[in-house]
Amino acid sequence: MLTIETLRAFGANLEEALPRCLNNEAFYLRLVRMGAMDKNFALLNEAMERNDRKAAFEAAHALKGVLSNLALTPLVRPVSEITELLRHQAEADYAPLLKEINEQHAALLALIRE
Repeated sequence: MLTIETLRAFGANLEEALPRCLNNEAFYLRLVRMGAMDKNFALLNEAMERNDRKAAFEAAHALKGVLSNLALTPLVRPVSEITELLRHQAEADYAPLLKEINEQHAALLALIRE
């Protein structure tokens, strides 16, 4: 079940995020649910499968903004890293970051579905 406590255990920085929502926990939880369902998770994976770094960058950059505002730290770090690599069209092995993003995203979705 998605609660402030489960998000804290997940690693969200609630001291940073809640003031952005005027300390309204219900509003923050609603935003987290919306963020977890963001279409850009799927778009990032699809673009990476096609090796379309431009589209992947756009999806990752959008996610970075959403996740950073929600202070979902376990997702912010790998999404920020992949965003910067894609911004510079770096020749890199993106697979480990994409795997971490997908695993953390799945963990967040599991909290919502419990």
